[in-house]
Amino acid sequence: MPGLREAALVAVRDCMGAKPEETLLVVMDSGTRGVGCALYQAAAELGCEAMMIEMIQRTSHGEEPPAPIAQIMGHVDIVLAPTTKSISHTDARAGACKAGARCATLPGITEDCMARALAADYAAVGVRSRKYADALTRGSIVRITNNDGADITMSLEGRVGNADAGVYRNPGDFGNLPAGEAYIAPLEGTANGVFVVDGSMAGAGYLGERVRIHVRDGYATDIQGGAAADALKAMIDPLGRLARNIAELGIGTNEKAKITGTVLEDEKVMGTIHIALGDNSHMGGTVAVPSHLDGIVLAPTVVVDGVTIMESGKLIL
Repeated sequence: MPGLREAALVAVRDCMGAKPEETLLVVMDSGTRGVGCALYQAAAELGCEAMMIEMIQRTSHGEEPPAPIAQIMGHVDIVLAPTTKSISHTDARAGACKAGARCATLPGITEDCMARALAADYAAVGVRSRKYADALTRGSIVRITNNDGADITMSLEGRVGNADAGVYRNPGDFGNLPAGEAYIAPLEGTANGVFVVDGSMAGAGYLGERVRIHVRDGYATDIQGGAAADALKAMIDPLGRLARNIAELGIGTNEKAKITGTVLEDEKVMGTIHIALGDNSHMGGTVAVPSHLDGIVLAPTVVVDGVTIMESGKLIL
């Protein structure tokens, strides 16, 4: 695909800072083989000791990869994981970073998404992401509203915002590619209200359908909508109450990203926010469950401690 080789080189060379003779592992599955092979070839072209492993697709986001793969991840310099289901929020990924690997996950990546969204101005993405991460860190109470009926508050007290800026060059660094968000784990038990997923919902694949999620004391208590809502409930209900935890608040900062139904890209769209259900144990929270599902909210207004930092989808910091 035109642009795929160049995007792979940007990922390996510019984002990961790969150097000749560094060990680099690509973890992929049958749904992401094209992207995985492009990353492998870019790493080999740059002189890395490149390896790739194809595993069976996981059944849910946050499900652990096979133990032998997890072990190898902890013994390389760089891990790139273009997989159909995300392994971002797994012990395998966290363990690899703890061992010093630089890791980037690319869950649900398509060749089109990679060629387009990795062409962003990552200097500008970094500035935006860090600015909004700092605002979240300083905040105590955040309120999100939009014209589709979203109105939810949550506490950020004591939590640290993170900038996913797309540059992972130090041992233990971790983020997504394509990158472009500021995110935080809200304090468990504090979210109340309703949010309306009107962009896309991880795993549901029903682009444009609205899912109305009522939240009480930090948990989604009622999920309303059509087929997309039914699909979401089918994914989280077998995992129990913890899969309904309000796990993340994120703000998109990538000017090249667009809503496509692939949440990896959708959550990076500048001027959107996303709220995730499930695991937050790998991002500063206390809830561990093998599921982390992001829902995209379009054109939100975000107010932190009375100060508006986004208005109807426009970044104003």
